[in-house]
Amino acid sequence: MSKISYMTKESYDKLKEELQILKEVGRKEAAQAIAEAREKGDLSENAEYDAAKDAQGMLEAKINSMEKVMASVQILDESAVDTSKVSVLTKVTIKNVAAGKEMTYKLVSESEASVKEKKISVESPIGKGLLGKKVGEIAEVTTPRGTMKFEIMNITI
Repeated sequence: MSKISYMTKESYDKLKEELQILKEVGRKEAAQAIAEAREKGDLSENAEYDAAKDAQGMLEAKINSMEKVMASVQILDESAVDTSKVSVLTKVTIKNVAAGKEMTYKLVSESEASVKEKKISVESPIGKGLLGKKVGEIAEVTTPRGTMKFEIMNITI
């Protein structure tokens, strides 16, 4: 049984579109690269042919992986999210108790996580530590640098 992947409708549509492009355009390009390399002679000593076949194999592995994710997706509705506690799709403002610094993150599925966009995975140590906490509670999170304490300041959508 595969693991359920939680996504927003927007992320699901983006993944679906990327998969479609890989299937239609990516496969055509890979087949064309193999055909061009095959025309260059002896396949036993043709590095270009081997590289094209390897690229095709990696493309197919990526398509297969994406199809598995798509098969186990559960689309989350942001309008139905409970903001009384930290959960997937909530934006949570936390304060590092030791440093006194506040940060705001959105908790998302592993596939949507992006440090640049301040989206952290619910599977990450911080994400796991924050789940289920309410405003005013302290989350103790074990990280590679040791245990950190975060106070939940605010929870929104």
